[in-house]
Amino acid sequence: MIEITDIEKIYRMGGETLTALNKVSLSIQEGEFTSIMGPSGSGKSTLMNILGLLDRFDSGQYFLNGTDVSSISDTERAHIRNKEIGFVFQSFNLMARMNVLENVMLPLVYGKVPRKERKERAVEALEKVGLGDRLNHLTNEISGGQKQRVAIARAIVNRPSVLMADEPTGNLDSKTTEDIMRIFQDLNDEGTTIVMVTHEPEMAEYTKRTIHFRDGALQKDEYLVPKRLSKTEVR
Repeated sequence: MIEITDIEKIYRMGGETLTALNKVSLSIQEGEFTSIMGPSGSGKSTLMNILGLLDRFDSGQYFLNGTDVSSISDTERAHIRNKEIGFVFQSFNLMARMNVLENVMLPLVYGKVPRKERKERAVEALEKVGLGDRLNHLTNEISGGQKQRVAIARAIVNRPSVLMADEPTGNLDSKTTEDIMRIFQDLNDEGTTIVMVTHEPEMAEYTKRTIHFRDGALQKDEYLVPKRLSKTEVR
């Protein structure tokens, strides 16, 4: 699904250069649940931005679902992002003036999906994350954990090939964090490929594979038996 070869990303600030990614090569297969770990400045967020087509790299090659996306136009990148990639961020990024249902429908508006289908798919996504009874609530009327579940529903409503999560539990308490990781595991069990950036080893324990970064380079790549959470209803 994802294959990158010799990816290099260099930032130039004044007369100095900083190598954020140094000839990184890796592949992620369909159906994997992968965590990317590393200390601040290790390159993990830069890698996530490149994999998510939010940033460009300086050299190397990137194939997503067999398509070489290394040098495609901004318009093509935006089209692929909307169709193939779902994003979940630490800060939720919800629209305050829209209700829960409208927030989840938004990517489908950009994708020009007919209104009736938009609503049906948004309701289905919200039911998957346990928010089928919160459709008409404004985002300031729900908890932080519920906001992140809305963000997950919005990320999966386009039925993307891969879900990318950047520190998705960073602002949440331990109980809510377990709720979110349970949802990710359930989605992965259904076939969704997930790539998650985290600096917390406890979060990586829920994933099937952990890639460790340091100083812009892949340091260790390990497959482990994930810690499982029971499929109980989230509230």
